[in-house]
Amino acid sequence: MKFFDEARIEVIAGDGGDGAATFRREKYVPRGGPSGGDGGRGGSVHALADRNINTLIDYRYTRIFRAERGENGGSRDCYGKGGGDIVLRFPVGTIISDGDNDERIADLDEDGKRVLLVAGGRGGLGNIHFKSSTNRAPRQRTLGQEGERRKLHLELKVLADVGLLGLPNAGKSTFIRAVSAARPKVADYPFTTLAPNLGVVRTAERRSFVIADIPGLIEGAAEGAGLGHQFLRHLQRTHLLLHLVDLAPFDPEADPARDALTIAAELRKYDEDLFAKPRWLVLNKLDLIEPGERAARIRAFLDACGSPVERLFEISAINGEGCEALVFSIQDFLDAERDRIAAEREQRHAAERERLADLDAARNAEARAWQAAVAGDDGGDDDEHDDEAK
Repeated sequence: MKFFDEARIEVIAGDGGDGAATFRREKYVPRGGPSGGDGGRGGSVHALADRNINTLIDYRYTRIFRAERGENGGSRDCYGKGGGDIVLRFPVGTIISDGDNDERIADLDEDGKRVLLVAGGRGGLGNIHFKSSTNRAPRQRTLGQEGERRKLHLELKVLADVGLLGLPNAGKSTFIRAVSAARPKVADYPFTTLAPNLGVVRTAERRSFVIADIPGLIEGAAEGAGLGHQFLRHLQRTHLLLHLVDLAPFDPEADPARDALTIAAELRKYDEDLFAKPRWLVLNKLDLIEPGERAARIRAFLDACGSPVERLFEISAINGEGCEALVFSIQDFLDAERDRIAAEREQRHAAERERLADLDAARNAEARAWQAAVAGDDGGDDDEHDDEAK
């Protein structure tokens, strides 16, 4: 299955059914009075986070999703049937934004999270609602409310604890294969990774973390070179970045220090917050360097980089050398940051709940305004419905 992490769709809620303006007509029941029922409510469109889905490919070809319209009201106090709702399932980590103004609508960051995207229109009122002691034969009714419609921008950001950075062929896929059960493609040419890969690293029975491997960056990614920045969004939810550097490149003209600085610069161009995340330097492919030359090669690399390194690890992903120490260091870091990570998650969830509550309040206020307008209707369309009422 191909990996798609971005899509644009349109969702259309169902219109409400029209109310009916009819009168009871039965033998032996003279002047039976109004009997027009209400129209049914239009169907709504909901979003649901589903952990069993990992791509937005379902929304690549089908772009318009339309809920059912509510049925019109009938005679004999018959109310119209409500339109059926639609539930669209998305991968966990999907962000849904308004396609016109980029306003965030939902962040599906938990399995089972359900959010209303567009609400169906309210059904119109039948003439039974307008009868009174002074108006025994009301002929007015109201039409159904139009359903909401929106163009949406879908953006998937995978949920992982640790993200891998580096040039193509830095050994990221080999590393994730060495420390987890993930089996991404590995080959001796650039850009073998064309989509993010996730792997679960288990350090003990109840201790584990998720690591994400994305396609490699190259110089000029901000201008669209290579695969550009399109996959860096998948690192924005991580808590730690591992910057893998090939310390023994096959190209004799390659400069590992210059390449490392290039990756850091491209990261900063994309997102300052992402650049500010904890970032550990991992020097890979030490198996290709003679043991007696390693210390000098590493020292020369650090001197050429100039900037201080937060933490440095030396590994050989192909044979697992140094990987265990790195994995346990990552687990210790995540355990130590657990309270901060939990607080950040709760803060994000609280902000999301508040934003969704504001949206619901706005919808409810709009519904009350519509009901008030209906209550103040002076029956100006009586003539229009005379034929129906007779």
